[in-house]
Amino acid sequence: MKIHYLFFLLIFNLLQAQTQKNTCVVLNKINQLIKREHVMPKPVDDSLSVYVFDNLFDALDPSRNIFLKSEYDVLAQKYRLHLDDYILKNDCSFLTEMYAVHKTGLERKKAVLEKIKLTPIDYSKPDTIRFFKKSFPVYMKADEVEKVWRKKIRFEILDEIAVLSKNTDSLKTHFETIEPSIKEKTIANEICHVNTLLSTDAKPEELLYNYFCTYFDPHTAYFSDDSKSTFEASLSKEHLSMGLTVSLNEKNEIIVAEIDPNGPAFQTGQIKKGDQIVAVSNQKEKLEVSCASLEAISNLISSETNKNITLTLQRNSKKNFDVYIEKKVMKDEENSVFSFIIGKESKVGYIKIPSFYADLEGKGGAGCAEDVAKEIYKLDKDHIKGLVIDLIDNGGGSMEEAIKLAGMFINTGAISIVIDKTHTQMLIDDPYKGMLYKGPIVILVNGNTASASEFFSAIMQDYNRALLLGNTTLGKATMQTILPLDETSATDFVKLTINKFYRITGKSHQYIGVTPDVVLPEFYENMFQKERDFPTAIKNDSIVPSVKFKPFVKRDLINKLAENSKKRIAQNEYFNNMKTVNKSINELVEQSKTEVPMTLDSVIKLNEVSQDLWEKITKYDATSNPLDVYNSTLNQFLLGIYPNEKTINQYQIDNLKNNPYLSEAVTIINDFNHYK
Repeated sequence: MKIHYLFFLLIFNLLQAQTQKNTCVVLNKINQLIKREHVMPKPVDDSLSVYVFDNLFDALDPSRNIFLKSEYDVLAQKYRLHLDDYILKNDCSFLTEMYAVHKTGLERKKAVLEKIKLTPIDYSKPDTIRFFKKSFPVYMKADEVEKVWRKKIRFEILDEIAVLSKNTDSLKTHFETIEPSIKEKTIANEICHVNTLLSTDAKPEELLYNYFCTYFDPHTAYFSDDSKSTFEASLSKEHLSMGLTVSLNEKNEIIVAEIDPNGPAFQTGQIKKGDQIVAVSNQKEKLEVSCASLEAISNLISSETNKNITLTLQRNSKKNFDVYIEKKVMKDEENSVFSFIIGKESKVGYIKIPSFYADLEGKGGAGCAEDVAKEIYKLDKDHIKGLVIDLIDNGGGSMEEAIKLAGMFINTGAISIVIDKTHTQMLIDDPYKGMLYKGPIVILVNGNTASASEFFSAIMQDYNRALLLGNTTLGKATMQTILPLDETSATDFVKLTINKFYRITGKSHQYIGVTPDVVLPEFYENMFQKERDFPTAIKNDSIVPSVKFKPFVKRDLINKLAENSKKRIAQNEYFNNMKTVNKSINELVEQSKTEVPMTLDSVIKLNEVSQDLWEKITKYDATSNPLDVYNSTLNQFLLGIYPNEKTINQYQIDNLKNNPYLSEAVTIINDFNHYK
């Protein structure tokens, strides 16, 4: 028996050594590719070590309740400044060691939770809890583990009870009756989460590859074959889908929100709107929703390799039932261009571009620019007097599609300047002569307008071709391409930043974003993560351009329209109230560092502040004068041919009727036509 054990140990160690070597081989290939192709490569040094170590640690223990301070100190002393040396020497044993310590921490957490489950919690004992906005130091000592978890579980139980009713007296009266089941559920979810982490076939090397990549900039990333195909599918308007959308309810449960009648989920005949998703399985791995992260569940559902999914559902809190679904290629209505007309007397066209999707696989499908051209044709048939292009929450996509789209609205000339690692200036010219549409344009943008959509917006602004309305955009002016690690590899890829873009003025919106001509407030505007919030983001700079271009109209006209709009907005009750609500949101976030007493009264009060704020936002009445939104003549005809699309069409119309941003954009178009 002893001989067999030693033999097993030898084989295990050999496999571990081989895995570590392969990990470092991939890392060094990534490094060579980045050195060769990245627009701004950096050396692999102590700065990289600190960045990678800190991010790995944050990913493993974001709430600082798994690792002990003594464990962290040993790992940090050994690796925090030296990962670069280990990697360059092809020694990635540090990753195995970090995950081994992490596993020890998870097993320790599970043992403590099992103990807390069997012992009562003293709610009369004075105690407080503090919430941190950002990462904070490792503090937990071996003799404090149970104390830390008792504190956390106590707060979670109080928090669960606090939202059961608005009647505080009733909650206090029935506290002893309610508490046992809430406690059991809370601890069970925590233990389930630990078991998921311990049993899941984790791929720590992929986490390491990604942090190594993002050290060079936030958008350089490692892709496995699966993640590459899923990413490319996200840039298309057609991809494998179950044909349903989900949402989170007030209890943070995942609920079936909509079911596409053309999709495989509907065709099972077993799923209804409002069903709760309890678990998700791809036949190899099953994730319980209550104890798995939303990111893990989303990845399991959206992965292009998971063509067959089993959903475990619950209806009206009754017995669970399983539904097997075979995905099929479907048009993603939420990621497809669509259009409407606003107003009867002075018709204004509206086009929503959710993303700059493209036919990446060459299957003959239309890209975003071609779809926009079709919608403009339809709108023009109804003699529109102006056009609103909605890029709100458009995260970008294909730069080629953005270039094509800009060419449809610019007569001729250079539209952008691009540089690579050699810093050579290359001009991007308008790919088309003439304009598809010559009327006035307003473009709607916000803090989530990013990349290709910023690129397009900046061109339209520099040519005075459109007035930009909304909030400052994200601030990404770089382009990425996906490259294999080597010619023989079909499994390892890097999405690599190879270019920086500059406006034809020589300025750049990298890091700072595109500032609209008229700035409008929006809910949570200070909560959006911008490019400048990433520690490795490429900083803003300018170049001296050698470009001559002719604006579409004089800037004076754009400035006049903007001035009139700002006067209206200053007197607009909706936007002024939004500023007040945003101030309350900011104050709530800033107060998150304060200590909260661990009593039911304090937790109820804390929840009431958040709930009142949430109700103000969700019940916020946009306008008492709804817009007249309707389909173009051609789109109305097409709805008669494809009646299944009527539901999503009506949903889109209803969402636009009380849109204050669209309302102001239409007013600006009418203002423009008045001046002209």
